[in-house]
Amino acid sequence: MPSAEPPRAVFAMDPVHLPRLFPAPLLNRLRRTADIDPSLVVRDFSDPAAAAALAEAEVLITGWGCPRLGAEALTAAPRLRSVLHAAGSVRSLVGEPLWDHGVTVSSAVVGNAVPVAEYTLAMILLAGKDAFTHRERFRRTHAHPTADETAPLGNLGRRVGVIGASRVGRRLLELMRPHEFEVLLYDPYVVPAEAAGLGARLVPLEDLLRYSDIVSLHAPDVPETRHMLDRDRLALVRDGGVLINTSRGALVDHAALTDELVSGRLHAILDVTEPEPLPAGSPLYRLPNVFLTPHIAGSLGNELERLGRVVVGELERLADGLPLAHEVRRADLARVA
Repeated sequence: MPSAEPPRAVFAMDPVHLPRLFPAPLLNRLRRTADIDPSLVVRDFSDPAAAAALAEAEVLITGWGCPRLGAEALTAAPRLRSVLHAAGSVRSLVGEPLWDHGVTVSSAVVGNAVPVAEYTLAMILLAGKDAFTHRERFRRTHAHPTADETAPLGNLGRRVGVIGASRVGRRLLELMRPHEFEVLLYDPYVVPAEAAGLGARLVPLEDLLRYSDIVSLHAPDVPETRHMLDRDRLALVRDGGVLINTSRGALVDHAALTDELVSGRLHAILDVTEPEPLPAGSPLYRLPNVFLTPHIAGSLGNELERLGRVVVGELERLADGLPLAHEVRRADLARVA
């Protein structure tokens, strides 16, 4: 049943993000739903200036720059019942005390998945044309490629391997449907019929690496996936194959990847690396077969409003006594990104 009183809420994030996540019309909609002071943005749960508001808070609206939500947060906000995260994964944000206390958690990861999937699709299409190599060559030669040089190019029937049916992975699979790709999928939590429904053929990881022209990483960053693409698995990728990583750098053994890229055997499009950023002396900055971007695939600029919309929608559901549409459960964190 809807509450007679609007839920009391507090922002907890770096204040710099607030106006982009919640531009004025969206902030007004939020304030019609919750009792919240937009001038109070918490970055420290021990801040005495925030103590009174936190003591009454039932909802925390969090974002980048929010302190980790552990026992200190529960002490400061004993009435807390929901966390609405205006960003992606809550894996590093929510501590065990909150899960144990029964606080419901929602994430705007579904909104953040959109630009990551869009970025990835764009890179797949450009990689199919080998656009980055030809850009470098054209800069040097000012000459158009020969027919022999363009013979291997094109996206018709290009085989794309997607590692991870996460929210980003699923959104990417959806975006690829209008294109005439052959799509392979690896995800240990997906069955063949579900993969077929997503427009992909489920295969073991080694087969995906062996038979794909382009491999795109969308698995979660958990201990089980650290360096899942190690030296032996990278060696399975065909000569000239392309690795796209918009997930986390830790999924790839970067020493092994660097060796493959320095040799020229593979190409890579990397929005994330390990470490991040790479050291100034890394050869990856200079290699013509590597396209590096500074972690820009996720929501930036005007895309942040999409995350705010997700949060306001969740808050409205809470106010109406409805379950969260994008609830994250502790068990989900092992399998989604």
